[in-house]
Amino acid sequence: MTHENLSISQWLQHARAVGVERLDAQQLAAHHLARPRTWVLAHDDEVLAPPQRAALEAALAQRRQGVPLAYLVGKREFHGLDLEVDARVLVPRPETEGLVDWALELAAQAPVAALADLGTGSGAIALALKHRLPAFDITATDRSAEALAVAAANGRRLGLPVRWLCGDWWQPLAGQRFGLAVSNPPYVAVGDPHLAALRHEPLAALAAGSDGLADLRRIVADAPAHLAPGGWLLLEHGFDQAEAVCALLRAAGFEAVQSRTDLAGLPRCSGGRRAQAAGAPRSP
Repeated sequence: MTHENLSISQWLQHARAVGVERLDAQQLAAHHLARPRTWVLAHDDEVLAPPQRAALEAALAQRRQGVPLAYLVGKREFHGLDLEVDARVLVPRPETEGLVDWALELAAQAPVAALADLGTGSGAIALALKHRLPAFDITATDRSAEALAVAAANGRRLGLPVRWLCGDWWQPLAGQRFGLAVSNPPYVAVGDPHLAALRHEPLAALAAGSDGLADLRRIVADAPAHLAPGGWLLLEHGFDQAEAVCALLRAAGFEAVQSRTDLAGLPRCSGGRRAQAAGAPRSP
């Protein structure tokens, strides 16, 4: 761009002209001007200082290359919480809020007030649940120490006490039993063409084997040893994997196996309840 005196409005128009969505451009401007987005819209005739223009142009170039907006502004809203995120973690998706909502519905049925979040990443699920279920003892695991550092920092900043443990799925939870467990594991097949559009996010948080079910199989197989009788396991998965995940749950002895749809009507979460102890009354 060659304009010597470029206004916010002109820069926003330029961002739209090169293919960046209007809201993304507004949020980039708000971030780099250290102002609310409403201020940006109300003061779009303000002239950008050269350092501001340089920072905005660099961010615009990254956004055009597919870098997630959340990485460029350093945060993402999830279930009412502002989370800090960067390239060490997957960007929390709106679809995952459905998994949180389902867990909140089932919390009253949990046989013990202890909850596990497996593969926590940014801590989005664990922190959203702790925010709404303060009486629950919540433990979150992740195989990535870097991801756990992001999650723990979010927990400290939000004042939400969650126990963060480094390890693979259930591995750090040996000998512990939970009334509810949730997970949004990798579920994209290795080689899936959609991965190209996600190249800036950690591949280990996205892909899982030739069919995308490798991690889901492990989580389901090991779940009964870590759930109290009557405890629930809830899993996010791909829109075309509900049947396969429900079959895994039934094969592992889970009852009341079912799926939930997202806002688009696609089945994105499946779960089931560990069988009650012999002779114990069963809820419907």
